[in-house]
Amino acid sequence: MASERDLFSAEIVNRGIESSGPNAGSLTFSVRVRRRLPDFLQSVNLKYVKLGYHYLINHGIYLLTIPVLLVVFSAEVGSLSKEDLWKKLWEDARYDLATVLASFGVFVFTLSVYFMSRPRPIYLIDFACFKPDDELKVSREELMEVARKSGKFDEESLQFQKRMLMSSGIGDETYIPKAVMASSENTATMKEGRAEASMVMFGALDELFEKTRVRPKDVGVLVVNCSIFNPTPSLSAMIINHYKMRGNILSYNLGGMGCSAGVIAVDLAKDILQANPNNYAVVVSTEMVGYNWYQGKDRSMLIPNCFFRMGCSAVLLSNRRRDYSRAKYRLEHIVRTHKGADDRSFRCVYQEEDEQKLKGLKISKDLIEIGGDALKTNITTLGPLVLPFSEQLLFFGTLVWRHLFGSKTDGSSPSMKKPYIPDYKLAFEHFCVHAASKTILDELQRNLELSDKNMEASRMTLQRFGNTSSSSIWYELAYMEAKESVRRGDRVWQLAFGSGFKCNSVVWRSMRRVTKPSRNPWLDCINRYPATLN
Repeated sequence: MASERDLFSAEIVNRGIESSGPNAGSLTFSVRVRRRLPDFLQSVNLKYVKLGYHYLINHGIYLLTIPVLLVVFSAEVGSLSKEDLWKKLWEDARYDLATVLASFGVFVFTLSVYFMSRPRPIYLIDFACFKPDDELKVSREELMEVARKSGKFDEESLQFQKRMLMSSGIGDETYIPKAVMASSENTATMKEGRAEASMVMFGALDELFEKTRVRPKDVGVLVVNCSIFNPTPSLSAMIINHYKMRGNILSYNLGGMGCSAGVIAVDLAKDILQANPNNYAVVVSTEMVGYNWYQGKDRSMLIPNCFFRMGCSAVLLSNRRRDYSRAKYRLEHIVRTHKGADDRSFRCVYQEEDEQKLKGLKISKDLIEIGGDALKTNITTLGPLVLPFSEQLLFFGTLVWRHLFGSKTDGSSPSMKKPYIPDYKLAFEHFCVHAASKTILDELQRNLELSDKNMEASRMTLQRFGNTSSSSIWYELAYMEAKESVRRGDRVWQLAFGSGFKCNSVVWRSMRRVTKPSRNPWLDCINRYPATLN
């Protein structure tokens, strides 16, 4: 196992010039110690690998059976010449017609059962990401000025927020609601929440319906996820009312499920589409920044102020076979991991009141460690579904060796003690990792051994739009489309994690080469990226 020292990382932080005290006028520094993500090379649980293979076997039984039948049939037919084969078929049909008809009936019945029981493919027709107006754009310095003018924060809280902002990986062109910038009063009101929700949701949906040429009344399933803001009537009801959708629409509203809820919403929409053929489903993922704006002094609750920004995505899914030709992507796999049974995981992102009874979202210092454990479980389960056979063989073989003989290899080399970690770059061409913070992206890149190119979309999304919660993975895919980097057959891995604690993966396969779309939140600035943040 890794030593305790290996679980931490340290960095020296320049805190600027001391303004008072005996050291006034001199530079001051502090040493910041953080927990790293758990080293995936040192700890992989066999039961999650078995779970992944269980999924694979459930969906791959036909792939194993059909080749065997073909081999048997070929061996039987291969021993006969063409003339003998036709003669045998004619004689059998002539003298044993009942057997031939019965065999043909069994064949047709088996084929019908197979195609009827086979899950319908789920297509992603298109998606849209909301881009706010420039008047809502704010730089890091402007955000600090807003915080200072509000009069709600003492000097220590302001300095803490400044340090967090400067090390966050967030740039100077993100967006926050006008209510936060223009008012020092409480922005966590139902009025402000509804106003922000209307702006971002209707903006994304207007673009989606325009791009896909689908009428709102044609949508049969609606799933909306927003973690913090959950009014009555619900956000899904707001959308139905605004677009005058049909009365028999199946609508769902997911609340309190954090930044990974976008994948959960897609999974729910998929299950509903499987039970309701020839339907469209719309998935809306968003978060209300103003409603969750914290104006107290608890540092663990000030962190969301520094990272979360406005954003919303709207995705159109279909199970109609005639949409095959115009779909952008096909859904391949969804793997969900929930660590809520563990108390530390359950409370690591927790909404509560501080000592002054001000409501906020509290972020635990153990977030990196807990998130890493959930991520490790998720990717270990996902591996058997997506990795090439050679990678699976190496991974599974070294893992079994470690579990069977690990206690007897104390004198052997380190490579014999730790399992082989598969190269996920062989399974996917594109990675959309939830843009939570620079620190988390750094740790994920190190542990998964991803290249800077693999992480480009996540880092640039964090820099340009900030942490937009559950919609961030769609801004990342929009970045790839604006760069025209998605080719036919490419596999896209969207990985999200959030409160609960949950880590969820969704895998898409590109149906065609995706050209630069006519509407995209990156179009006016894509030529400036990738860029380095100063």
